[in-house]
Amino acid sequence: MSELDDLRARVVLLEHENETLKRPRRRRVGRSIVAGIVLALAVLMAPIAAMGTWARLQLVDADRFVATFAPLAEDPDVQDFVADQVSAAIQEQVDFSAIVAEVFDGIRELDLPPRASSALALLEVPAASGLTSLVDGVIHDVVASDQFADIWAQSLRFTHERAVAILQNSPDTAVQLADDGVLSIDLGQVVDRVKVVLTERGVGFAELIPEIDRSVPIAQADALVLVRTVYQIAVAAGFWLPWVLLGLVVAGILIARDRARALLWTSVGFAVAFLLLSAGMGIGRTFFIGAVSPSVMTAGAAQSLFDEVTSLLSSTIVALALVGVLVAVWAWLAGSSRSAVAIRGILDSGFTAIRSTWERRGLSTGRLGVAVGRFHGPILLAAFALAVLILITSRPVAFGTVIGVTVGLVVFAVVIELLRRPRAADASTAEELPTEEPGESATVDHDTAEPDSHATEPAP
Repeated sequence: MSELDDLRARVVLLEHENETLKRPRRRRVGRSIVAGIVLALAVLMAPIAAMGTWARLQLVDADRFVATFAPLAEDPDVQDFVADQVSAAIQEQVDFSAIVAEVFDGIRELDLPPRASSALALLEVPAASGLTSLVDGVIHDVVASDQFADIWAQSLRFTHERAVAILQNSPDTAVQLADDGVLSIDLGQVVDRVKVVLTERGVGFAELIPEIDRSVPIAQADALVLVRTVYQIAVAAGFWLPWVLLGLVVAGILIARDRARALLWTSVGFAVAFLLLSAGMGIGRTFFIGAVSPSVMTAGAAQSLFDEVTSLLSSTIVALALVGVLVAVWAWLAGSSRSAVAIRGILDSGFTAIRSTWERRGLSTGRLGVAVGRFHGPILLAAFALAVLILITSRPVAFGTVIGVTVGLVVFAVVIELLRRPRAADASTAEELPTEEPGESATVDHDTAEPDSHATEPAP
C-alpha cells in the first residue's frame, strides 16, 4: 500500500506541476495578443500622425505656409495661369474692340479721303487685337517679375496671419468670430487707428476721441464655427499624435515576449505603411489633376500646385520609411537568428582584436573602459532612445536629419565598443597579474633566503 500511495502522490504532484506550467503559457499568449493589438494600432496611426503634423505646420506656422506656397509664383505654368486669369478679368471689364471702334469713328469724322477711310476700316480689327496683345504682354511681364513674387508672398502671409488670428480669436485683430458663428468687426481698433493717423497729421482734437468698445456684425455662418473646430482639432492632433504613437510603440514592445522580434515587425510595418501612403499620394495626385484641369486650371498648373504643396509631406514620408527600415535592421541584428548571431560574433571578434592590439601597445581605457563595459547595454539603449527623441521632436522629419542621426548613432556605438573592457577580459587580466609575479618573487626570495640562512650558520 505504501508504494501505491507513493505513486498516487507522485501523480498528484505531476498534475499540479503541469497545471502550474500551463498557466504562464496562457499569460504569455495573452501578453502577445495585447502587444500585437497595441503595435498594430501604432502602425495604423503612423500615417495619420505624419499627415497631422504636416497639416499643423501649415496651419500654425506662417513662415512654413509662405515657404510652401511662395515658390508657386516662380513656376511658369502657374504664372501663365495667373496671367490668363488677370487678362480674362480685365477683358470682362474693358471692351478693347469698342474702345478702338470709338477711336476710329472719331478719325472718320475728319472727312478723310475714300481710300484713307477704306484703309482705316482694314486697320480697325488688327488694332483691337494689337491692343489686347499689348495688355496681355504687360500682364505676363508683371506676373513674371520679382515684384509679383514679393506681392504673392506678402499676400500669403497677410492672409494666413489674419485667418489664424480670426480662428484663434486673437485680441489684436479687428475681426472677431463668436461661438454662434457671427463674424464681427471691432470698431474700437478702427477708431484707435484713426486717432493715430489724425495725430500724425497734426490734428489736435484727436486726443478728445474716447475709446469705443463696440462691434458690428458683418456676417453669420455656422460653417465658420465648424472651421474653427476643425482647426483646433488639427492643431492639437498634429502636436500630440506623434507622442501618443511613441507611447504605443514603447508599451507594445515592453508587453511583448520577444521584444526584438516585436520591434522588428513593428518597424517593417511602419516602413510598409509609409510606402503605401506615398503610393496613395501618387494616386491622389493623378485624381487631383484630372479633377481641376482643364475646367479650373491647366494640367501643368495643377501638377505644379500639387507637387509644391505636398513636397514637404512627401520628403517626410520618405524619411519616416527610411527610419522604419533602419530600425528594422537594428532589431534584426539584435535578434536571436543564426545570421544575426553570426554577424554579431564577427563584429565582436573584430572589436576584441582591436582592443587586444591596443592593450599590447600599452593603450588601455582603464576604469572608464570597465565602467563602459559594465553599463554597455544601457548606454546603447539610451543613445537609441535619444536618437528616436530627436526624430520625434524634429518636425518635419527630413531625410538629412535621419541620415545624420543614423551616422551619429553608428559612430557612437563604434566608440563605445572600442572603449569598453568586457568583464571576462578584465578578470583574466586580473588573474594573470597575481599568479605570476608574486609567486615567482616569493619562490625566489625563499630560495635565495635559504642559502643565506645556511651560509650564516656557524660551521661545526
